[in-house]
Amino acid sequence: MVGYGAILIASWPLAKNATEERMDRVDLKPPADPVGRRADAYAAAPLLNCLLREVAEPAPGAPGERPAHRLPGTGRLLRVRLGRRPADPEVYAAGAWHRIGHPELVKLVAEELRRHTGLPGGDLPAEMIDSRDAVAALLAARARTTPPADPYLRSEQSLITGHPHHPAPKARGGGPVASWLPYAPEAHARFPLVLLGVREDQVAEEGDTRALDALGSAPPGYRLLPAHPWQLDLVADTLAPAFADGRLLRLGPTGFDTWPTAAVRTVYEPRRDLFLKFSLDVRITNDIRRLWRHDLRRLRRTDTATGRAFAALGPSAAWLADRGHRTASFAYEELAVVVRDGLRAHLVPGAVPLLAAGLAEGFDGSPLPAAADPDAWWEAYLGQVVPPALTAFDAHGVVLEAHLQNTLVAVDAAGTPVQALFRDAEGVKLLADVPRAAGWERLVYCLVVNHLMEIAGALAERHPGYDPWPAVRRSLARHDLPEIPALLASPTLPGKTNLLLRWTGADGADARYLPLPNPLAA
Repeated sequence: MVGYGAILIASWPLAKNATEERMDRVDLKPPADPVGRRADAYAAAPLLNCLLREVAEPAPGAPGERPAHRLPGTGRLLRVRLGRRPADPEVYAAGAWHRIGHPELVKLVAEELRRHTGLPGGDLPAEMIDSRDAVAALLAARARTTPPADPYLRSEQSLITGHPHHPAPKARGGGPVASWLPYAPEAHARFPLVLLGVREDQVAEEGDTRALDALGSAPPGYRLLPAHPWQLDLVADTLAPAFADGRLLRLGPTGFDTWPTAAVRTVYEPRRDLFLKFSLDVRITNDIRRLWRHDLRRLRRTDTATGRAFAALGPSAAWLADRGHRTASFAYEELAVVVRDGLRAHLVPGAVPLLAAGLAEGFDGSPLPAAADPDAWWEAYLGQVVPPALTAFDAHGVVLEAHLQNTLVAVDAAGTPVQALFRDAEGVKLLADVPRAAGWERLVYCLVVNHLMEIAGALAERHPGYDPWPAVRRSLARHDLPEIPALLASPTLPGKTNLLLRWTGADGADARYLPLPNPLAA
């Protein structure tokens, strides 16, 4: 492996940017410690998923017994141990297969994409390295912390892999570990918020924000505004003048902890049963996670339309409403906070909510591996998740962002799914604003490719020999949407190209799709 790493380094162009120079300083020898090896494996899997989905081509007749892929930009041959989480990448060079570690994989991907696209890729290679280093820090932190006792919180804080088809799912902006680890859900963090006082004439808000006033007390002439401590550190220079002239007061920490959820910038306070979503000026997956003014301005309209759709669906499905937002007019995006419904008023009696992404990744107490009858469990799961998404689309013109991280599945005492809860109005689209075909493509990607494919894969992995796709076909076919027959007959599904999207510097909301084999058509 060391020999191949030297060959790979030597193949790079002489003129290098800062990111490439940083990569050349990375030690290409495999990590000796167990945490380092685990971090490499966790970080390599989603990057390989992206490379295989978006760039690589099958290479029939390649040397060796395992299937191989050709990278068209460089002509190199790559093979991996296939599965939901690809592993053990090898590259063919000098007449033999050479195992490569995560640093070499990053260099391989970077050179391939420069030749494949003709673009330099910006900071993405550094983000891939940061993502791997973040995983190592998270694994080390988890070894000395105790997971939350609540299975819901455990499911939200379980995502060490994260997005399984993103090149750098755990990158945290490149900052030092100490700046973000105290707020990391994957490290089982919990922390108090910082309470600010905003002078009343500087408050901007819309919708129902009364829950914020119950978090503490503000002095006369001021209104309460909770802040995420990480975000306060990130925008300290911007806010300094407002603190200096009295428009903004620092009132101290809350008297209670909040738990960061899988979204990192959204926290949950269990006693008040309250979710709060903050701006966070850090790139997480494809976007800087700031609450942008234009999104906040349309939040009430989108949330109201979605709430009406769910009111017509009945109690078996629930929408966690984004009730309103509050901020300071002089730092509208930087200090914005969205108030979101809690869980208890929406749950059917006795049900325990679990994050769908946690079911795909796995956590202690997950009902998925314990399902004695995978077909019955899967039928119950589909019966809760699929009908609300399709009915909201067809009958109400609401395109849910029904991916793994925005869906909660509530289970009964036996672990059987009995309810689905959906969230995040920011990701919802309305057919009044987008063509139906574009809305359908987005729904198919979020619901089928991002969501059902992952849960189906996890179920089949836990129950060898079980085929989950006939049940999905039956579930979809029960709905009389004009798009369903074509979906069931199409040879392909839309797969979002997160690697190419980030490499080309496209906006995170500018989804681009490549065709994937459709398991529904078998």
